[in-house]
Amino acid sequence: MHTFPRPRSERLSVERVTVDASCPECGGSDIRSYRALSEGGWWQVVKCQDCLASLERTPAPALGSFVPLGTTV
Repeated sequence: MHTFPRPRSERLSVERVTVDASCPECGGSDIRSYRALSEGGWWQVVKCQDCLASLERTPAPALGSFVPLGTTV
């Protein structure tokens, strides 16, 4: 049995925080920071929303937002 409730919305999304920077690839100014799942697990990324160039990519917690019981004691 799963302990997570079924999502109520039809689509899931992540909050993308605006970053004050410009893209070195295309010169765009719409830069956002958010968590993404990619090869190697979860990453905290900073990406240009115009051309999707990665400006920054750092490892995020291995299980995303899931915190197993007993690890916070």
